[in-house]
Amino acid sequence: MRATGTAVKKAVILLSGGLDSATTLALARAEGFECYALSVAYGQRHSSELDAAAQIARALGAYEHRKMRVDLAGIGGSALTDSNIPVPDAPTTGIPTTYVPARNTLMLALALGWAEVLTARDIFIGVNSVDFSGYPDCRAEFIGAFEKMAALATRAGVEGHPCRIHTPLISWTKAKIIRAGVRLGVDYAATVSCYQADEFGRACGRCDSCRIRKSGFEAARVLDPTRYQPL
Repeated sequence: MRATGTAVKKAVILLSGGLDSATTLALARAEGFECYALSVAYGQRHSSELDAAAQIARALGAYEHRKMRVDLAGIGGSALTDSNIPVPDAPTTGIPTTYVPARNTLMLALALGWAEVLTARDIFIGVNSVDFSGYPDCRAEFIGAFEKMAALATRAGVEGHPCRIHTPLISWTKAKIIRAGVRLGVDYAATVSCYQADEFGRACGRCDSCRIRKSGFEAARVLDPTRYQPL
């Protein structure tokens, strides 16, 4: 419920259903924002993460949760949207095939549009440039450039009320993210980070995201609650 008699700070939170975005939602709530969670069905391999996002939004008290759609599978070019491109089971050099062209650009654009309608001045996204897979749209340079573009492209921006893009996790290790989430009551068993989770949300344990997640729990000295597929 919305509190009465107090100024409301609204924020749109991009919520994928994974570990990082769940922690980001919890952090935004802790900062006193009324959170509007946004998940995007972009043609990814599985819907498990979207199911997880709905559960997380309810558990962490999002004021509203919406799912929007874009057809990045129609563009292709990524192992996450094209079943003919295998998800790598071993570390690779350079930008991996799990990079999805334009994904964060389009997701932030959707968040920006909804934020303007809500008269929200803040957007949160759980990008990380430390423990991540090398994606170019997870860097601070990209976020800064998008924020500048948003100030030019929106009515709110040209009227002097630009939207701020918050990236609270961008320089955190996975262990630090997990420890913060534990303090804030995030149920990581409900999150789905795997690039090729099954229909039950169980992780493969082999992909880059699974390896990074597992090592994060080990470094944080927190019991890993991830549900893995049977061998």
